[in-house]
Amino acid sequence: MKRPAGKVTIVSACRNEIRHIAEFVESILSQEMGGLNWEIIIADGMSTDGTKPRIEKYAAANPRLRVIDNPGRIVSTGLNAAIAAAQGNIIIRMDAHTRYAPDYCSQCVATLFETEAENVGGPARTESNGIWQRAVAAAYHSRFSTGGAKFHDPNYEGYVDTVTYGCWKKSTLLQLGGFDEAMIRNQDDELNLRLIRAGGKVWQNPRIQSWYSPRATLGALFNQYFQYGFWKVAVIRKHGSPGSWRHMVPALFALANISLALAVMLTATVGAKTFMVIFAALWAGMVALYSILALVFSVSAARQNGWDLLPYLPFVFAAYHLSYGAGFLGGLYRFRTAQAASFSNDSVFARITR
Repeated sequence: MKRPAGKVTIVSACRNEIRHIAEFVESILSQEMGGLNWEIIIADGMSTDGTKPRIEKYAAANPRLRVIDNPGRIVSTGLNAAIAAAQGNIIIRMDAHTRYAPDYCSQCVATLFETEAENVGGPARTESNGIWQRAVAAAYHSRFSTGGAKFHDPNYEGYVDTVTYGCWKKSTLLQLGGFDEAMIRNQDDELNLRLIRAGGKVWQNPRIQSWYSPRATLGALFNQYFQYGFWKVAVIRKHGSPGSWRHMVPALFALANISLALAVMLTATVGAKTFMVIFAALWAGMVALYSILALVFSVSAARQNGWDLLPYLPFVFAAYHLSYGAGFLGGLYRFRTAQAASFSNDSVFARITR
């Protein structure tokens, strides 16, 4: 590959990551950059746990590293601040809860110039410990939970809707206007949707390797995907249509459950026994069909990832679907007007669910 002129800037936004920040910074500093000129900018979201002093200690010993403030405290404001401060003409985003292959950055840069895509990245790989986290990871890679999204396939190479994190020319991000700071979640999906609708391309290369640590409990998973569903509505409202219709399926499933449950209760209350039986039968049939599908895909996931996961997987699939669907319905209510919503960082809709 012809080495690109200029400089590479690695950007990251973090807040209260004292447990992970040392490992993260050291993983970046150990990247095999192949002679590229590079720097790191970490935007700290006004951490209160000692994260910023820890980064500053690394910065004092490593002139490549800079730490800046992110008063907005959310990912999108932090990334935009880091991009604005970047000296590089190539931007690579990295996240503190992920482990990276030593050649992650060099593979990103090589792929960016080989494909001429506007954004490149790798597939979503996971690594996990403990039975629940392993089950969450196994379900994460199943078509039943993701609707067949290609970035969940670790072997797929080609054009995709979105990639994990991303690598762009800085000029591309500036032309797009950066990350939408109204998006507390789903800011990467929204940026890629904007990029594609502007005529750009997103390319996935499985040689760009990183490993994400998924949530380790059902409660944490539910909170995470509730937020994803909630903020997906904001993306759809902004652009007038969903990036993919698979995003609608969990919401329809949640709505059907709620509607049929209410119909059963209402008809029972007014004494309409015939209608109550009909609605109860429809609800039971839908739940039975879902249970069969969940069991079939649980067996498939357990065959690939370990049979000890089988008793846990149906509950994990249900958590993925019901949380995303419930969040989506909540978003439909909250974003029912064109006015952008604002939330405190302590709100259930904005609070980081790690």
